[in-house]
Amino acid sequence: MSIRKRAWKTSKGEAKTAWIVDYVDGKGVRRLKTFAKKKDADAFASKADVEVREGVHVADRDTVTVEAAGKMWISGSEAAGLERSTVEAYRQRLDLHVSPFIGKEKLSKITVPAVRAFADQLRSEGRSPAMVKKAVTALGAILSDAQERGLVVRNAVKEMSRRRNGSEKRAKRLLQPGVDIPTPAEIRAFLAALDGKWRPILLTAVFSGLRSSELRGLRWQDVDFQKATLEVRQRSDKWGTIGSTKSHAGQRTVPVPPVVVNTLREWKLQCPLGELVFPNGLGNPESHSNIVNRGLIPAMEKAGLTIDTGKLDDEGNPILEARYSGLHALRHFFASWLINPKEAGGLGLDMKTVQARMGHSSIVVTADVYSHLFPRGDDSKELANAADALFLINAT
Repeated sequence: MSIRKRAWKTSKGEAKTAWIVDYVDGKGVRRLKTFAKKKDADAFASKADVEVREGVHVADRDTVTVEAAGKMWISGSEAAGLERSTVEAYRQRLDLHVSPFIGKEKLSKITVPAVRAFADQLRSEGRSPAMVKKAVTALGAILSDAQERGLVVRNAVKEMSRRRNGSEKRAKRLLQPGVDIPTPAEIRAFLAALDGKWRPILLTAVFSGLRSSELRGLRWQDVDFQKATLEVRQRSDKWGTIGSTKSHAGQRTVPVPPVVVNTLREWKLQCPLGELVFPNGLGNPESHSNIVNRGLIPAMEKAGLTIDTGKLDDEGNPILEARYSGLHALRHFFASWLINPKEAGGLGLDMKTVQARMGHSSIVVTADVYSHLFPRGDDSKELANAADALFLINAT
């Protein structure tokens, strides 16, 4: 590994200098890399020397662009058998949010400042905070895949995440009743507004906490009317393809109250023939968008669970929209109902049981999302006594 200065004159007689790092990579190939400043050459030489000795160095000529690595990442995801919806989401993030902004850059040029600049550019182009986070996460996954292929040494996204992880957790807003989670009073109004073909699935969602995909994949053989339980064994993706649950923990047995059992008994007599509990008119899985747009939102509006959009219609009247416009709000309510103490109308269950009913992959997920909803004991008296005892001990 050597560093030398090169001096020359241009055709116009202008003096130029550059610094060249001359080294042999881990494959025994001689490499030359040129820098305008000696400090940059020194920094590269130090880093490259360590990487070569550790057998992880990748020369710029041997790496690829972010876009090319992204295509390898997509191909690898398909080969690994990931769900169609997951691969499609990956492809959209690559094509719409990664490649147009940073796709032509070589992987070796993706540093922490480059990732920060990428995120800033996404924001300046009008991407939402959620989409910026997804795009940066996708870039990190591309770099991880490229590392496994020996195309890059560093994953700048992971380096940045380690630095910012604590602050992001502190900034994350907790779910709030009446904002993210329907209150018991709101659910009562919502249930009273349910009618027609959408009543069975939405009522079941409220009292079982099943995900949209799990509801759409539920079969009649999974409904035990005698034991009043639902067996979650499969799910339907947005294309109507039936597959396994989101995780192994997603396969679970969920007890349901009599109102759900009776409603499903009645619904079975009139629903389209087939094995699915909530099919469309052709007997296939009902689409998520239909459930939301034709069932959930109209019921929310009928129940008066709306918010002012701040806009006016042609007659000057305020335009309202549903306060809760996603099925996941009903899942959040179910979790809060499991957690709330019995005197408050809930079941008062412990966190491990809540995790099992929700089908979370680990209790950490349950704690991260819902721990603030669990009741806290009043230990003020014990705290005062313990403090007094401490003072007595010090006094002696």
